[in-house]
Amino acid sequence: MTLPTPKPGVLAINAYVPGESELPGGVKPIKLSSNETPLGPSPKARAAYIAAAEGMERYPDGAATALRNAIGKAYGLDPGRIVCGAGSDELLNLICHVYVGPGDEAIYTEHGFLVYKIAILAAGGTPVVAPEKDLHTDVDAILARVTPKTKVVFVANPNNPTGTYIPMSEVRRLRAGLPEHVVLVLDGAYAEYVRRNDYEAGIEMVATTPNTVMARTFSKIYGLAALRLGWCYGPQPIIDALNRIRGPFNVNSAAIAAGVAAVEDVEHSQKALAHNDKWLAWCVEEVSKLGLKVTPTVGNFLLMHFADGSAKTAAGADAFLKTRGVILRRVTGYGFPNALRMTVGTEEENRVTLKALADYMGKA
Repeated sequence: MTLPTPKPGVLAINAYVPGESELPGGVKPIKLSSNETPLGPSPKARAAYIAAAEGMERYPDGAATALRNAIGKAYGLDPGRIVCGAGSDELLNLICHVYVGPGDEAIYTEHGFLVYKIAILAAGGTPVVAPEKDLHTDVDAILARVTPKTKVVFVANPNNPTGTYIPMSEVRRLRAGLPEHVVLVLDGAYAEYVRRNDYEAGIEMVATTPNTVMARTFSKIYGLAALRLGWCYGPQPIIDALNRIRGPFNVNSAAIAAGVAAVEDVEHSQKALAHNDKWLAWCVEEVSKLGLKVTPTVGNFLLMHFADGSAKTAAGADAFLKTRGVILRRVTGYGFPNALRMTVGTEEENRVTLKALADYMGKA
């Protein structure tokens, strides 16, 4: 008897493991493991979500027209060149399904988002990893790995879990060095947090090139992670191809309504950004005082490294912090077996976490 067999590549996938969210005994944790906003969603987005319950018996607008229009207005984009999805994860997968198949290759960086590899393998392609330079995307390393088989290049800018970014001048150099048939995907999940004059999320590049896509999410600064909502902006032919294979109702009505309200509530987003500016700097300074190396970050999180050979380890700190009700993110799967990633939380969460970490390091 011949049993069903998954297509090549599927069994090579290591399923994505999200940040932990629960502790034994039903203790409500301080959860700083998933880069969620500590301010929560806009109250207007919450109200829109609740109001959407009145129409649960109806299918949503399959084109997410109201949401695309709101995004277009907020960013000055043509709504016809926007496609929405169930999180940016879905859109990254759709891009691979459109452009990557058996015998094709797609490139991502050494410590890039784990979903890139999953999406490439699921489409039947071959993942190609480009080394980073000082935990930053290395344009030359990417270009050196381009072959006639290369169909897609993924660049998370800023990157997760490192928090590093490359300036737009480097992104332009990368695009100029790639063959025309290669789709460059700029993943800007944390773009709203960046305060650097040399940074751009990629809107202008998408508008002026026929082979670049920018992906964004509502899960971070907008606080809608539970609704799974993302969007991408791209050239019309690419957007047309994505619309042909996405699910006909891939974004639900409540997510559409909440997304519209969230993107329109600029005041709430600015509060979230101001909070992050203040407390990211504080967390970096306090963690550094404990003798831990912190990778320079422009996101809403920081990556702390424990010294190799020391009795104080990431695994030990993780276990200790959990006894204090604090959950950070182990990042072994990203190639950092002795590091932890910490999301910026509320003032109280940040102070409690740093006090517990200081106790573990013996520096209270």
